[in-house]
Amino acid sequence: MNTWRHRAVALHDLGPIHRIEPQHFDPFWAVIGAEAIADVERRHDEFRNAPEPVLQSRKAIAARQHAIRTLVHMDAPDHSKYRKLGAIWFRPAQMNRLVDRLDELSEQALDRLRAAGGACDFVERIALPYPLQAVLEILGLPESDYGLMLRLTQEMFGQEDPDLRRGGSMTSFAEVVGEIMAYFTRLTAERRANPTDDLASAIANGTIDDRPIPDVDTLSYYLIIATAGHDTTSYAMSGGMHALIEHPDQFERLRDDPTLLNQAVEEILRWTSPARHFMRTVQVDTEIAGQSVAAGDRVYLSYAAGNLDPAVFDEPLRFDVGRDTADRHVAFGHGVHFCLGAQLARLELRSLFGRLVPEIEHIELAGAAATTQTTAVGGVKRLPVRYRLTELERV
Repeated sequence: MNTWRHRAVALHDLGPIHRIEPQHFDPFWAVIGAEAIADVERRHDEFRNAPEPVLQSRKAIAARQHAIRTLVHMDAPDHSKYRKLGAIWFRPAQMNRLVDRLDELSEQALDRLRAAGGACDFVERIALPYPLQAVLEILGLPESDYGLMLRLTQEMFGQEDPDLRRGGSMTSFAEVVGEIMAYFTRLTAERRANPTDDLASAIANGTIDDRPIPDVDTLSYYLIIATAGHDTTSYAMSGGMHALIEHPDQFERLRDDPTLLNQAVEEILRWTSPARHFMRTVQVDTEIAGQSVAAGDRVYLSYAAGNLDPAVFDEPLRFDVGRDTADRHVAFGHGVHFCLGAQLARLELRSLFGRLVPEIEHIELAGAAATTQTTAVGGVKRLPVRYRLTELERV
């Protein structure tokens, strides 16, 4: 089968960097080699996020109505200052305090499988609600708002997908951003009037260089935590289960040997690569993997392709829950822009699969899986499954 993974591996035979000139987009260099990606990320002064941190068509750029300045839009010196504001909430010690709560969410996920009676859409039933509950709990948002935030996060990242986008126009996307910003404007006012012990209060009342954070930066900070913290992990969960179903020998191997869980999670992250790319703009004439690039050139860092680099991963098209090199993936990026929520994502995946896999006696597709039609963040959006839980759980 000539899937995108096969095409990506074939492209590696032609080198780690390629010139791309697609219709409706400005030309760019696609960096697909894992080491080349890491090299660009390390040289963050030579390759900057501004002005466009993700690939967008010329039409989309021209139609943009809302200014957004999240961590992925920032470069030095602002990036390190703003990252520090939220970093304390995602440190290992803080994350480890969440383990019991994540295990509760995993138990609730298993209960939802029991209640579904042997058939469900794994995305709708498990992969969507679980990470949203986790990240919004860190923010301190009420459970009554979960449905709203689920819809908005999907519409935010799904603007290219007919099943997820609102209306199908850039105006509709602007409406989504506007609705998100209005929600967080109200939240900011509430947390400033009545601070609580959560990340939302830390953002609302935070300062940079002893001055309050500008409103656009405050709202953007909420946005990146709520959306990126949910969608990427959700796609890792749905894609991970899809991979285990398509490779039943690996499912059985993980169920029979729970000590493989950590490696399996890293392999799921390598295999799914929910954050598919970020863009950089070249600041000075330089080289990437021996290829000359000029100041002003745009660079597309393909994490999905980097995670299929045969120079790093032996037989990259093989899904292997015991892969020794799986943790060398670039699914979380590299360097100063390494994903702030990486530890949280890993804990969620370990807790969920560590709880579900031992209890699933058999699982298979009950229809065709569907993936998002998106370029930045995406993965399996529908996963109809039939399953049988262990006899112990059916008693």
